[in-house]
Amino acid sequence: MKNDYEPVIGLEVHIQLKTNTKAFCSCTTEFGTSPNMNTCPVCLGHPGALPTLNKNVVEFAIKMGLATGCKIRPYSIFSRKNYFYPDLPKGYQISQYEDPICFEGVIEVDLPEGKKHIGITRIHMEEDAGKSIHDVDIDTLVDLNRSGVPLLEIVSEPDIRSAQEAYQYLMQIRQIVMYLGVCDGNLEEGSLRCDANISVRKKGAEKFGTRTEVKNLNSFRNVERAIGYEIERQVALLESGGTVIQQTMLWDASVHETKPMRTKEKAHDYRYFPEPDLVGVSVSKEWISRVHQTLPELPLARKQRFINELGLPKYDAGILVDEQSLGDYFELAVSHLSVKNNESYKLVSNWVMTEVLRILSERKITAAEFELPANFIAEIVDLLASESISSKIAKEIFPEVLANKVSPKEIVGKRGLAQISDSNMIETLVKSILDQNSENVDKYRAGKTNLFGFFVSQVLKQTEGKANPKIVTEVLKRELQN
Repeated sequence: MKNDYEPVIGLEVHIQLKTNTKAFCSCTTEFGTSPNMNTCPVCLGHPGALPTLNKNVVEFAIKMGLATGCKIRPYSIFSRKNYFYPDLPKGYQISQYEDPICFEGVIEVDLPEGKKHIGITRIHMEEDAGKSIHDVDIDTLVDLNRSGVPLLEIVSEPDIRSAQEAYQYLMQIRQIVMYLGVCDGNLEEGSLRCDANISVRKKGAEKFGTRTEVKNLNSFRNVERAIGYEIERQVALLESGGTVIQQTMLWDASVHETKPMRTKEKAHDYRYFPEPDLVGVSVSKEWISRVHQTLPELPLARKQRFINELGLPKYDAGILVDEQSLGDYFELAVSHLSVKNNESYKLVSNWVMTEVLRILSERKITAAEFELPANFIAEIVDLLASESISSKIAKEIFPEVLANKVSPKEIVGKRGLAQISDSNMIETLVKSILDQNSENVDKYRAGKTNLFGFFVSQVLKQTEGKANPKIVTEVLKRELQN
C-alpha cells in the first residue's frame, strides 16, 4: 500500500451465545443435529406463534457489556429488521436498532508497538437466520436449525488502522467471550462470525473514504488476508483514477480475492419498526451489580499479572492466557511449588508450553480435559530447581508419569534416578575419562574445542545421565585447562 494512504476499518462481530435454548422459543441450540430438527412454530415463523424472550440472552449481553466497559441501557426494545431471504422464514429478523442494550464501550488490544483502545459503538441482541446450503450437486437446500439461535452483534468504532490490528481485536473478543462463558468462539461451527467495513483515505484527511463491507470471513487469518487485499484494491483503484463503490464484497478464500456480492444496503432498506410481539427489556442496577460480581479476571488483565507478578516473558504470558483452562492449569501447578520464585514460575511455563501443549494438541483436547494432575508438573519443576534430577531425566520419566499417573518423586526414588552432585565423585570420574581419551585431550588443547561435548557425553554415559551437568561442565573445564 502506498504510504500516503491510511485505512479506516470497523468490524461487526456476531457471537453465538451458549444458551441451551433459542432466543425466543424453547428449541435446543445443539450443533450438529439433523437438518430442520431443532425447530418449532415460533422459529419457523408460523402465523400466530408468539416469541418469548430467553432471560439468559439478556444476562449474557450485560456480561459482555460490562467486560468491554459499555454503558448498560436500563430500558431497550426489540425491532423487526425486514428483508427476504430463503433461510429467513418470517421475512424479518428480530433485532435491536435505535436503542441497543450496551453502548459506548472499549476493547484494549496488545500490539507490538504498545496497547491500543478500540471503541465499541454498540452491542445488541438479535436472533440468527437459518442456513442456505449451496455446495451440493442438487438445488440449494435450507436448514433452519440455526433460525432463532441467540446472537450478540458487537460493532466497533472505525478505530482500526491495519489488518493486523483487526486480527488482534478479533482475537481479543474471542478470548473475552470464552472467558465469560457466553460463547465457545468456534469459527468453524459459525459461533463467531465477522464482517469488515473498510475504506481508505489520504493521510491527514478528516473525511472517511467510501467503504465496502467484506463478508464470509470464516477464520482469523482470512480476516487479516481479506482486509489486506481490500485495502490494496481500493488504493490501486483510486491511484488509477477510479472510484470506490459502496457495496458488499465476498471474500473468496480459494483465490484470496474479494468479489462484488451486492450493493450495500442502508438502514432504511430494512424498514425497521418496533417488534409488537415483545415487551421492552428492563435492566435494574441490582441485576447489573449481580452480573458484575460473576465476572472472571479477563485475559489481558491476567496476562499483565503473569508478567508483573510472576516475571513471565510477554510471549509466555500470551500463550498461557489464550485459553482460560490452560491458564488455570498453569496457576494450579504454580500453587503446588515448594519454592516459589520467578525461576520456578518460568520452568512451569516451559513445561506447560512444551510437554503439556504438545499432548493437548495430539489428543485434540483442552487443558480442562487433561487428566494429568497439575501438582505433578510442580513436582518435576521442584526436582529440577533443587538439582535433584537433570532435564534429561525429567523428560525420560515424564511419559511414565503421564501413563501411570505416578508421582515424579516416587519414580525418581524407586529407580534411583536422583542426580549425582558430589563434586569429588564427578572429579574422579572426569579424570578417569580424560586419561582414557588422552588423544582427544591433546586435540582439544590444540584448538579442537568442539570435543568438549564429547567429554560431557562420556561422563553422562558413565553415570546413566545422572551426573549434574553444571558440575560436570565446571570440573571438565578446570581439568582440561590444567
